[in-house]
Amino acid sequence: MQVRLSPCLFSLCLGSALFFNATGVHAQTRIALKSGESTELMLVYWIRNCRSIVVGNPEVEILEGPEELTLAIKPGMVLPLAQNCAKPVQGGTLIATAKDIADQKQATLTYRIKFKTKEGERQQSGVYRVSLFP
Repeated sequence: MQVRLSPCLFSLCLGSALFFNATGVHAQTRIALKSGESTELMLVYWIRNCRSIVVGNPEVEILEGPEELTLAIKPGMVLPLAQNCAKPVQGGTLIATAKDIADQKQATLTYRIKFKTKEGERQQSGVYRVSLFP
C-alpha cells in the first residue's frame, strides 16, 4: 500500500522538523565533570518583545541529582539569539559545579528555575545525564 502526502502536509512536516532543530530541541543533555570543575549549562532569561520582564533574581533548585553537584546562576547580560533579539538583556548563566568526588558516578540531574516576572511567577526545568569522575 502506498501513502501519498499532500504538498501542504509535507510542507508542514518539513517546517516542523526545521523549526524544532533550529530552536535547540536537540540540545546537549549529557555532561561530564571531574572534581572541582564547572561548566555553563544554559543562558537564563525571560523576555517579552526582546526585553527582560524578570523582577529580581531567578532561583535554581535541584529536584534530583548527586550531592557532589551544585547549580548556581551567574548574573549578567545575555543575548537571546533563539528569539532573534539584537541587544543583550538582563539574565544570567546556569553553572554546574562538581565538588569533591570520591568515586566515579552516573546520575540524572533534574532542576527547576523560578522567575518572578511582571506577568507573575514562571518556571523552567531541565534534565541532564551526568557523569562524575574523581
